[in-house]
Amino acid sequence: MADTNSEQKPDFARGISSGDLPEGAMLEGVLGEDKVLLLRRNGEVKAIGARCTHLGAPMAKGIIAKGIMAKGEIRCPWHHARFSIETGEAVGAPAFDPLPCYRAEERDGRITVTGRRKAAATPETKAPGRVVIVGGGAGGHACAEWLTRAGHGAAVTLVSDDPDPPYDRTFCSKQYLSGKAKREATLLAPEDFYRGEGPRLLRDRVVSLDLGAEEAVTAGGERLPYDALVIATGAAPQRPDVPGFDDPKVHTLRSLADADALIAAAATARTVAVVGASFIGLEVAAAMVAREKAVTVVAPDAVPLAKILGEAVGRFVQGLHEEKGVTFRLGREVAGFDGTALTLDDGSRIEADLVVLGTGVAPRTDLAEGAGLTVAAKDEGGGIAVDGGLRASAPGIYAIGDVAAYPDPRSGRSLRVEHWVHAQRQGQHVARALLGETAPFAETPFFWSGHYGTSLRYVGHAGSAEDVRVEGEVSKGDFAVTYREDGRDAALATCKRDTRSLEVEATWDREARG
Repeated sequence: MADTNSEQKPDFARGISSGDLPEGAMLEGVLGEDKVLLLRRNGEVKAIGARCTHLGAPMAKGIIAKGIMAKGEIRCPWHHARFSIETGEAVGAPAFDPLPCYRAEERDGRITVTGRRKAAATPETKAPGRVVIVGGGAGGHACAEWLTRAGHGAAVTLVSDDPDPPYDRTFCSKQYLSGKAKREATLLAPEDFYRGEGPRLLRDRVVSLDLGAEEAVTAGGERLPYDALVIATGAAPQRPDVPGFDDPKVHTLRSLADADALIAAAATARTVAVVGASFIGLEVAAAMVAREKAVTVVAPDAVPLAKILGEAVGRFVQGLHEEKGVTFRLGREVAGFDGTALTLDDGSRIEADLVVLGTGVAPRTDLAEGAGLTVAAKDEGGGIAVDGGLRASAPGIYAIGDVAAYPDPRSGRSLRVEHWVHAQRQGQHVARALLGETAPFAETPFFWSGHYGTSLRYVGHAGSAEDVRVEGEVSKGDFAVTYREDGRDAALATCKRDTRSLEVEATWDREARG
């Protein structure tokens, strides 16, 4: 989504009239080759980079909100990354790199930008002691990155049983799987981040915890002493007990290696069957369409995603896929796979050279259970039970991401949220806690899902889609749908209403923080 109209943007070296930047306004312009954003807040003029460092969104279409930084935050319209207005620091995932900062001067009724300014020095923080992070996914990397940013990377050991260094898992079902991004684009940090004076990346698997000795024990025989242990083991794809689902042609998608295997299999496949109309399942369907495969989605649901988004939005998403040629077999269960076709419960057959399962995941709690940590009940979503600070039931141990069941500050209920950005923000929260912050975790859940250029944003959490309030026209892909529980607004799904999504998220963040 590159900006092709930079020649029409104001030249901030020449300056603009002060009247062109009223209180609360944002204006994008240029300084040489740089895209720069001017904004005025509380009378002060600030100049920062105009493009989000995550995936290049135009920050002028975001919002300014009160955040964890005293001077406020600017929030990205696409994936809700957050940056300090004062320093440009990326204070909320999914962005990690800061926005550049510039010198802005206002005199005699004109505002000019005179060049880049140095970022403020990182304030000193207390040493976190020895930190062992188990799991190199969203939350694990985000925790390690924040501690490293604060100058304590050498105290961190990140243990990962994934053969690849930490990467953006959202690419596995989206850009990388569809062929729109190269493999190296998935990495969350430069290759040398986990080398030298930075965190240690140990490619191994933690098999047990010795709580008395405060050590994590790996399959390779290492005993890793810790002052703080962060469990970020995530979740594992579920493979239903269906005849033939152990066939090599049947794939799940969780890791970058899984995506590699799918890409290789798709090279010779003509027909692809996706079992499960989940977000992952539908994103895989879109990626296979991009690879010019004939795709059929099989699911027991009457309408895709209806339990989460409601029937109207579910039918809208289904229509997006059908317009691209995807065939849906809804209200059907798979009875078996014989290596060439799926047999459904009505006796019909669907040819499939390749089968992909989008049938859900389960939290990886084996390590915690083996150590005697408290685990949430399965009917509550399972996961490791943590308190408002994401602390588990043993001293010095935290759990984050898909594996953590935490108390939602808005509803008071225990939640286990399987969202990429939410896991990252939980990792960042734990890092801040280890550096001395005491506030409870109070971030509003957020995720996005892309379907052929149409993006959905979802903030909050609702257990069902039975009580909804619809604004706009869902069938035309311009809407905001509010999901209500217990007489309150619990979640919001939007399409082409990014500002509304950001504003509601910011409001709920403030409510959660009290």
